[in-house]
Amino acid sequence: MIAAIERFTGLRWTGQGPAFLVGLGHAGTHWIAATFYLLLPFITADLGLSYAEAGALVAVFHVSAVAANFASGLIVDVTGRRVVFQVASLVVGGGALLAFGLGGRMVMLSVLVALIGAANNLWHPAAIAFLSQHYPDNRGYALSIHALGANIGDAVAPLAAGALLVWLTWKGAASVAALPVLAAAALIALMLLPRDTDGAQEARRGMGLGEYFSGLAELLRDKAVLGLCLMAGFRTMTQNGLLVFLPLYLADVLGVGPFLMGVALMAMQVAGMIAGPIAGVWSDRVGRRPVVLAGLTVATAVIAALTLAGSGPLFIAGISVLGFALFAARPVIHSWLMDLTPPRLGGSATSVMFGTQSGLSVLVAPVGGLIADTWGLAAVFYGLAGTMLVANVLVFLLPHHDPRAAAG
Repeated sequence: MIAAIERFTGLRWTGQGPAFLVGLGHAGTHWIAATFYLLLPFITADLGLSYAEAGALVAVFHVSAVAANFASGLIVDVTGRRVVFQVASLVVGGGALLAFGLGGRMVMLSVLVALIGAANNLWHPAAIAFLSQHYPDNRGYALSIHALGANIGDAVAPLAAGALLVWLTWKGAASVAALPVLAAAALIALMLLPRDTDGAQEARRGMGLGEYFSGLAELLRDKAVLGLCLMAGFRTMTQNGLLVFLPLYLADVLGVGPFLMGVALMAMQVAGMIAGPIAGVWSDRVGRRPVVLAGLTVATAVIAALTLAGSGPLFIAGISVLGFALFAARPVIHSWLMDLTPPRLGGSATSVMFGTQSGLSVLVAPVGGLIADTWGLAAVFYGLAGTMLVANVLVFLLPHHDPRAAAG
């Protein structure tokens, strides 16, 4: 079995440990966000919020992510301490989720959600730069393991939170759900902090603020990088819209209970878990563009068709196909960005991409909430299919030079 994995990935099994540990941490960041999204219908009902007000609470998450995003890239690249900031991300985000048990009002929840959003975007520049540096020849695969962790967090958290809600209030469920995240932070600190010195030594050798800002300006003039970030922004805008409105559609339109809702959202993520490593290895061999384009095209068609699946089981089947296509593209897009970026600016390039994603995602929840209040939840899915179609078009407009394909 191990020999087969080594042949498939082109990487010895003994060298894959750091990738899986970072993937575990990424699972923790997505566990936090997925728990919040599943709790959102119950928070909405308990506090008497409208769909637009619920969307505004989600917008707080993305606004805080944007605010924290660019500073996170700077401190990661200038200090080189990539593991330290991964641990900090998990501790802050997990602590904020733990404190949900104390917050029963909109103001307190908004503060905690803002902390979660800021911690979430602290994670990505540190983790993606760390993996890109450690696995330069297997970048697509390593970042697919990182994405696999996200899918695991997104898959298991709704199921766990749904089960907790059978016995606890949303406040109690949030506090209990925070404990595995804090445990993951402790494990990463123990196992990976000794590896954090390489990046720090590289930063001390010549990554002052002047060089950093000069490199960042060059990065921001690169049309391929900016186009890729914009495309990723529309794709993530769609993804985050689905994470917000799928639970609401399942609860309010299909009448699905909390446990089955968790199963439905888990089905989407399990499909993504299967797709990610396949897409990552495939992109290492044939190039990033065809893999991204295939995933986005299928996702666009499935989102548009979801509202035609009237029954719960058929809807869940559609969600599974959507998850396979949607999440196959995610690690490949990140690998494509690292292909185009100088290694010393990996954290900042990630910040530019995730800042673009968070900036566009600020709009999707409140605008989607207004659409749902006016025309119903089904109309939101047609809008999300439109944003995914824009991402498809942007892939076509990107420059056709693909370093990975050229190397092959």
